[in-house]
Amino acid sequence: MMSGIIKHLTTLLLLLSALVLLIMATTSHGAIPKSTLKVVEEVNKQGPFLGLVVPNSFEMSPLLQSKSFVKDKKLPYLDIGGRRFHLGKVGKDKLIMVMTGLSMVNAGLATQLLLSLFEIKGVVHFGIAGNANPELQIGDVTIPQYWAHTGLWNWQRYGEGPQNELALEAGGDYTRKYGYLNISYYSTNKIDKSSGNFLNNVWYQPEEIFPVNGVPEVREHAFWVPVDEKYFALSKQLEGMELPKCANSTTCLPRNPKVVRVERGCSANAFVDNAAYRKFLRSKFNVTPVDMESAAVALVCRQLETPFVAIRALSDLAGGGSAQSNEADVFAPLAAHNAVDVVLKFLALLTS
Repeated sequence: MMSGIIKHLTTLLLLLSALVLLIMATTSHGAIPKSTLKVVEEVNKQGPFLGLVVPNSFEMSPLLQSKSFVKDKKLPYLDIGGRRFHLGKVGKDKLIMVMTGLSMVNAGLATQLLLSLFEIKGVVHFGIAGNANPELQIGDVTIPQYWAHTGLWNWQRYGEGPQNELALEAGGDYTRKYGYLNISYYSTNKIDKSSGNFLNNVWYQPEEIFPVNGVPEVREHAFWVPVDEKYFALSKQLEGMELPKCANSTTCLPRNPKVVRVERGCSANAFVDNAAYRKFLRSKFNVTPVDMESAAVALVCRQLETPFVAIRALSDLAGGGSAQSNEADVFAPLAAHNAVDVVLKFLALLTS
């Protein structure tokens, strides 16, 4: 009987030991299980990787389904913190691609997680965007040299104007450097600059960033964030690419889309389908693509000193086209495919 008890206790101890090992293997370091971090460590031994960051599934699917993309046979993806990191190759380049989801917050969080976990040598961000440039058409693919977040505002109180200091401006928190949107300039059926408007002025503000090699808790301000000089120079070779112009058998664009390097793009947590605001963004900031993620990716890459470029295909006119509907409903799939075609060509240039 004694031997039976000892055998039972031994079995129980073995089970408890296995349970402890299981708990240790899955213990979180912060929000990430230790077992996942071990996989990340093994992945990084194969690096460095080029990071691909894309907002939505319909923008990512053309690349995943492309014959040029070869997924990793042993580990095609790794799920961490609600994000799925796809591993694979395009040509000789090893890639890790993550879908961010909509908005600046999602884009910033996903990019930060990508760069914090993996050995990333550079980031290529791509997707679709609204077009604020009347010289370009839907389907064109743009590569801006600078990106700005145009959704960080200081909203001035009624009765004050450009001559009045903004709240907290003296302490360096806010600035009047980048100009403002005067709401009273825009009224129904006419432009009225003489009458006031309780919404008054919105002043655009730079972001506070904390560079990885800077002094912790000592901020820098960034409004126009440049893409990587080498990436931008290399992208000039993309101009002249032939891109399809038909969304379907009956709906085609006036001409074949082209790849264009432009000066500026902007992002904010707003889908722009408004002709007046589109015109304002173009006249105030000289932007071409208008989206909801690229500036967030740019700011995180700047903080972590990681080379970055954004490639955005124009899917609609941001409210400047038909009054009946937004063109994105028709041309978003074509634009998404065009963006991926250009990204694949850019990746080929990187490894040539």
